[in-house]
Amino acid sequence: MTATKVKAARRPELRLPPLTAYAGGGLAPDGDYDGLDVRDADLTGQDGAGARFMDCALTGCALTETSLRNARLLDSVLTGVRGVGTDLSGATLRDVELLDARLGGTQLSGAVLERVVIRGGKIDFLNLRQARLKDVVFESCVLVEPDFGGARLERVEFVDCALREADFSAAVLADVDLRGAAPLEIARGVDRLAGAVISPGQLLDLAPVLAAALGLRVVA
Repeated sequence: MTATKVKAARRPELRLPPLTAYAGGGLAPDGDYDGLDVRDADLTGQDGAGARFMDCALTGCALTETSLRNARLLDSVLTGVRGVGTDLSGATLRDVELLDARLGGTQLSGAVLERVVIRGGKIDFLNLRQARLKDVVFESCVLVEPDFGGARLERVEFVDCALREADFSAAVLADVDLRGAAPLEIARGVDRLAGAVISPGQLLDLAPVLAAALGLRVVA
């Protein structure tokens, strides 16, 4: 049998320029933030909808209920950010690293993610409905009840990543590598896994879910 080859995701190649320390003042809708080093800032509840972040580093920032709808995050690194209800609906993330985040209920519905690495940390109830993910890597992180409903995933990898109770309803997958997901738990949308690759062990684990989706009864 010929081994199945999966196209690997292209990872971002970030080389941040010398950065300027963030002077505070809060976020502004449609703001332009270029080459900033934002450390330990409390951005709770602030409105940065439509803002552009270019060549920025955000470290240890609080993002609870922060609005970044339709924002653009380009060539940037977010490390140790935390918060609940961060709104990135319709945002664009391109050449971005999200490291050791602790987030809950993050809204990325309708967002575009391209050349993005999400490494470490834990994200609960991540909403990626109708999002487009291309060249995205989830690595050494825990995803609890992520929602990929209606999303398009192309060249997406799960590497040493816990994927718990994921929803793939109506999703479209191409070159999605799930072999590094442990555990791999799919609550809904197991019938949408065409275009994904799993391991033989994962196939056995998913057998009850697959049988239920097919209406197949297994009787001893």
